[in-house]
Amino acid sequence: MTTSPSPEHTRVFRRMPIHQIEDESGDSGLKKTLGLWQLTAIGVGGIIGAGIFALAGTVANETAGPAVLISFLIAGVASAAAAFSYAEFAGLIPKAGSAYTYGYAVLGEPVAWFIGWDLLLEYTAIVSVVAIGISGYFNELLSLLHLQLPLWMSGAPGTEPTGVASGSYKIDLFAALLCLLIAYVLNRGMKSAARFETGLVYLKVAIVLLVVVVGVFHINSANYSPFAPFGLAGAFTGAATVFFAVFGYDAMSTAAEESEDSQKHMPKAIMYSLAISMVLYVLACLVLTGMVNYKDIDPKAAFSSAFTSVGLNTIALVIAVGAIFGILTVMFTFMMGATRVGYSMSRDGLLPRWFAKTNEARQVPSRITWVFGVASAIIAGFLNIKEAAELTNIGILLAFIVVCVAVIVLRYKQPDLPRSFRCPGMPVVPIIGVGFSIWLISFLTWHTYVRFGIWFALGLIVYLAYSRRNSRLALAQQAAEEGPAKHEAP
Repeated sequence: MTTSPSPEHTRVFRRMPIHQIEDESGDSGLKKTLGLWQLTAIGVGGIIGAGIFALAGTVANETAGPAVLISFLIAGVASAAAAFSYAEFAGLIPKAGSAYTYGYAVLGEPVAWFIGWDLLLEYTAIVSVVAIGISGYFNELLSLLHLQLPLWMSGAPGTEPTGVASGSYKIDLFAALLCLLIAYVLNRGMKSAARFETGLVYLKVAIVLLVVVVGVFHINSANYSPFAPFGLAGAFTGAATVFFAVFGYDAMSTAAEESEDSQKHMPKAIMYSLAISMVLYVLACLVLTGMVNYKDIDPKAAFSSAFTSVGLNTIALVIAVGAIFGILTVMFTFMMGATRVGYSMSRDGLLPRWFAKTNEARQVPSRITWVFGVASAIIAGFLNIKEAAELTNIGILLAFIVVCVAVIVLRYKQPDLPRSFRCPGMPVVPIIGVGFSIWLISFLTWHTYVRFGIWFALGLIVYLAYSRRNSRLALAQQAAEEGPAKHEAP
């Protein structure tokens, strides 16, 4: 059957057919090695990290008090609304790329491009932020042991603390090397990398359980009063902050092609990882705000200082060391997410196909992994944590909006597609996800909007100059249109 040339509006909003995505995923250049619990561990690794070891104490001390528990529950409900939508797509489209791929299949190429383009920046920045945070823990640990790194490698330029001469810091070498280490681990092959990640996740969960089991015996119920010293408004503001600690499953879903049975396992892994993480968050918050009055919580090292305050110095040291290794899993999950989104965009022709080249022996996208490893190392080495953190946030929320809208559109346009998981409460649950995402975007600073606008404009230039003409769909349409013309030629 011959296909007639597509009208111009179809060329602009062209979509990747779902049946074509399914066919390609069966013959992927990526090796299928991940089972259900490895996927779940990657999801937990992306969700639990800075949320427990840093954000919980900060929000309790400055924004919500003991009602930080409510903050996490609100964030969990908002995240779950989007997670249900991700789970439906993950069971339907077993391809790397997550929100980028789902947007391409349902809302069209321009939407997919900008979501993919934005996630590349967001994921890379998250890796850098976490690396800088771990470097801070590491320097603190060294000081406890009466050791110190040479000043030139101790931090990014301009981040010198009081008492250190300006210009003494040249690079945060430890943070930069961490980024390169994660790139190296990912390049060893997904099976080896997943083992590394799973081991660290088990260690992290063990540390959180240690906090809960030991800390519960040192709870003073008087510390829970007042429960919401900043009012419910404080709890909602806290939810906007901690929300960014409960979305690691979206980066995990980029590994769909490396799952042994993606359509069956990926939806379960998304829901399991969020559920496990939320239970641990709630228990940890209860213990933290019960052990220490919210006014006395140390935002930088909340749990370590809480155990020090009750005389458990050894456990405090164990928690500090465990936090360093535990937060490392967040770097793994989000660098993996960045490389898989970039790999998908490159394979689809929206980025140069050079990036999609996989290592034949290990079947991983080595080139693009090193590109993101070096990029995140540069950001981590030369920017302070505030500057790096300001590069994140908005892209994740926009991805949530795209996925929630796309799942509604596809459910009503193609209701008979075989879905291994169906988002419940359609269309209310996805609409809740959209509403929460828009609400949380309203909390972002104007600097975030400016940076997003600059990155958006740069992406528009790349799309118009290269991607629009070189995507596989564009080339296929061009071939289809030129074919009949050649036959009609005299």
